[in-house]
Amino acid sequence: MTSKAAAALEIFKSYEGEEEGVGEWFQIDQARINLFADATMDHQFIHIDPVKSAQLSPYKVTIAHGFLTLSMIVHLGGSIAPKKPEALDGVYMGVNYGLDKVRFPAPVPVDSFIRARHTLMLAELKNPNTIQIKRQVTVELQGSDKPVCIAESLTRLMYS
Repeated sequence: MTSKAAAALEIFKSYEGEEEGVGEWFQIDQARINLFADATMDHQFIHIDPVKSAQLSPYKVTIAHGFLTLSMIVHLGGSIAPKKPEALDGVYMGVNYGLDKVRFPAPVPVDSFIRARHTLMLAELKNPNTIQIKRQVTVELQGSDKPVCIAESLTRLMYS
């Protein structure tokens, strides 16, 4: 008898290398940037001081922390419908396993909108009940052709 994880692995393997979908736009406002600055103790003026940023920053407005943008990938990905929902049959838990590569090619100006785009890079069976998914997550900025974050995200899916 094939385990649920093994059956799901076949499904994921059938679309490795393909885009899984694009999420909804989400606004990054100053309140969120300030909360992140407080949580991480990163109070650099380019993030929290609009007046000083207007005077000294090349962006002329405050910008989100790169790690704030990165931390949003789980939320942003939540609005992407599964490409093949049957691959999730039997999943009782998913955990963030880590990241292989992260880049921040462009800033996220205050009050702008971002969204995620997922591409399935690799699916591997880690044990009889666990699959590891590697996705390229590209965080896009509304109105820009340049992404604000590109990350290779690792997720472990555990099947009953």
